[in-house]
Amino acid sequence: QVQLVESGGGLVQAGGSLRLSCAASGRTFSSYAMAWFRQPPGKEREFVAQLPWSGSSTYYADSVKGRFTISRDNGKNTVYLQMNSLKPEDTAVYYCAKLKYTFAAGSQYTETRDYDVWGRGTQVTVSS
Repeated sequence: QVQLVESGGGLVQAGGSLRLSCAASGRTFSSYAMAWFRQPPGKEREFVAQLPWSGSSTYYADSVKGRFTISRDNGKNTVYLQMNSLKPEDTAVYYCAKLKYTFAAGSQYTETRDYDVWGRGTQVTVSS
């Protein structure tokens, strides 16, 4: 069973940057598609970005496109989320998740029900 642990969150001023990491256990990590979600205060969890095992065919929510970059290092069993030009509305708990299906090229998996393993999250707070 894969386990996921996020890190890298913190408090940052608007316009700043943070890089989140998601460390995964398990020998087959490189075969999984992964994603980042976030849950703003008082709101439902929402999709941020997805990345298949190959590292290509990334997909982003419109709200973060051009500012956030998802990437992975299969040798380190780690997925990253580089967040630039942060805004107060990016404040949320950020979660990484593993896709429960085999990734189909060209598909977009943006629902929480598409993922079966979640980390505990890391808090990101952006001050204005």
